[in-house]
Amino acid sequence: MHKVIGLLCAIFIFFVAQGQQVDPKGKVALKTTSALDSTKKVTTVQDTTKKESRRERKRREKAEEEAKIPKIFKDSTRLAIEAKTVTAWKRSLILPGWGQYTNKGLWWIKVPAIYGGLVSTALVFEFNHRYYKEFIKELDYRFKHNEKDNPDYFGWSDQGLIRAKDAARRDRDLMVLLTVGVYGLNVVEAYVDSMLKNRWSVSSEKVALKIRPTILLGSSNSFAYSAAPNFGFKLSMTLK
Repeated sequence: MHKVIGLLCAIFIFFVAQGQQVDPKGKVALKTTSALDSTKKVTTVQDTTKKESRRERKRREKAEEEAKIPKIFKDSTRLAIEAKTVTAWKRSLILPGWGQYTNKGLWWIKVPAIYGGLVSTALVFEFNHRYYKEFIKELDYRFKHNEKDNPDYFGWSDQGLIRAKDAARRDRDLMVLLTVGVYGLNVVEAYVDSMLKNRWSVSSEKVALKIRPTILLGSSNSFAYSAAPNFGFKLSMTLK
């Protein structure tokens, strides 16, 4: 019995000795720390993650949105049609009528009409600008010398010349707007005609028009009803 007790004491003393540590100065320090001491230790971790800028965030969100959109790959025929459509209006932008010639069709009517409009606006512009300068010159001479200069305007009053000058300037500026309008219409027509011919088929081969005589039963006039047949024509259009 004494041997058992002695053995247990020896084991106890051994484990107690393992749990202690003696420092060089003779002080005893425990290896194990309590749970309370471990909670007091705070480990600071430096944040090394770089914050995202506003521009980078927008770029990332845009890339994520584009990734969600399925990509549609066009075949060579589709790309060739789109290239031809773009070529038409770009050529008309460089030189009026060039896009109409590219689209073929009735280009021999469209091109003279385009240049006829441009030449007409240019001539009207020159006419009004010439008379505007003459009216200004006559008015300046009258105000400086208090007499008339041009014999063509001897019968004109000062107020009449001022009104004519304003009208000539207005018509001249209007021709500038009309010239820009004709030029823009030339580009739009080339684009629309190319779209209709290349992307949508609206040729005469796809549309069939038939006119044939027919007999209609109903009133012969708006005041009386008649059962007599009325002869007429019937127009039918078929899309193939």
